[in-house]
Amino acid sequence: MSAAANRPPASQPSGPHDSSLVFIVDDDLSIRGALDSLLRSVGHRVEVFSSASDLLQSKLADIVSCIVLDVRMPGLSGLDLQTELADAGIRIPVIFMTGYGDIPMSVRAMKAGAIDFLTKPFRDQEIIDAVALALDRDRKRRNDEKAVADLKALFDSLTRRERQVMALITDGLMNKQAAGKIGISEITVKIHRGNLMKKMEAKSLAELVRMAEVLGVRGAASRWS
Repeated sequence: MSAAANRPPASQPSGPHDSSLVFIVDDDLSIRGALDSLLRSVGHRVEVFSSASDLLQSKLADIVSCIVLDVRMPGLSGLDLQTELADAGIRIPVIFMTGYGDIPMSVRAMKAGAIDFLTKPFRDQEIIDAVALALDRDRKRRNDEKAVADLKALFDSLTRRERQVMALITDGLMNKQAAGKIGISEITVKIHRGNLMKKMEAKSLAELVRMAEVLGVRGAASRWS
C-alpha cells in the first residue's frame, strides 16, 4: 500500500504547479512526511510511497513529474527502480537522496540520467531547487515530444510524391533537379512543393529544412519511390 495512507489528506494547491506532480519514495516515514510538507509548502502536488515496489505497482499520472528517491531501501533499491523505469520506457526525471552515498553509486545514478544526488541531511533549498530543475526538464521533454508528434502528423498528411519532393528539395536540389530525379515535370514539382509547404505549415524553405532534419527525411526520397 502507498505510504499516502500514513498521512492525512491535504488540500490541493493552486498556482503554477497544478499540472505537475512530485513522487517521493522513501522507507523512512519521517523523511516522507518532512519532504511532503516541504514540497507542498512551496506549491507542489505530491504523492508518497514507502517502497519502490509500491510506485511500480501504481498508475503514474501522465503529466509533468519527477521522483525524489531514496537509494537504499528494503527490497528494490532506488538504483534498481531507476533501471526498471528506464527499461519500461518511463522517462520521469529522478532525484536521488541517501545517507550512505559514495562516488561509484552517484556516478552510476548520474550516468543513468539522474538530475541530482543529494546526501542526507541536505538543506531545504537544495531539494526545492533540484525538484524545480527536474520538473523543468520533464516539461521541456514533453513539449519537445509533442512538437515532434505534431510534426509527424503533418508529414503523414502528405502524399507519397509530396514526401519525395520534400526529401529532395530539403536536401538542396533545385526544382528542375528534383524533377529529373523522379521523372516528372518541373511545374509538377512546383505544385507539389507548394502543396507540401502548406500542409507542413512551413513559412520558408529554411523552416522546412529544419522540419526535415527533425523527421529524418532529408535525402530519403528513394523511400517513397
